[in-house]
Amino acid sequence: MEKSKDKRRPPFKKVVKKSCLTFWAMAPLLLGTIGLVGLFQVLVSPEMLATLFHNNPWVDTLIGTLSGAAAAGNPVVSYLLGGELLQQGVSLYAVSAFILSWVTLGFIQLPAEASILGARFTFYRNILAFFFTMIIAVITTLTLRLFI
Repeated sequence: MEKSKDKRRPPFKKVVKKSCLTFWAMAPLLLGTIGLVGLFQVLVSPEMLATLFHNNPWVDTLIGTLSGAAAAGNPVVSYLLGGELLQQGVSLYAVSAFILSWVTLGFIQLPAEASILGARFTFYRNILAFFFTMIIAVITTLTLRLFI
């Protein structure tokens, strides 16, 4: 029988130092992403977003997905924006897709996500999230119509 090699954990100070260096290297990307999201939230109003939609379920779902992906931010803000859009007559398809893509997609964060998680993973995750966002938005709207 062979003895298994003793795998020792690195000292705590070394782990903390490496984590701090990694965070410091990512800080410019994170600050840039936070800045872009903040600018978008200030410059784009719900009224501006409402003009994008045309009351066609399929087109509205696609536009909602794309606009939500471009408008990435805090999930709580997406619910407030979704309520504002519904009050302005935007379809539930569009609002569902908008909220889902706001939370799951994020074109603004793509460079940061790719540098941290890898370009291949980021590409596949975003493609799958894009298609499933549209599917889930349609299913959610159809399900809600059964109960309302």
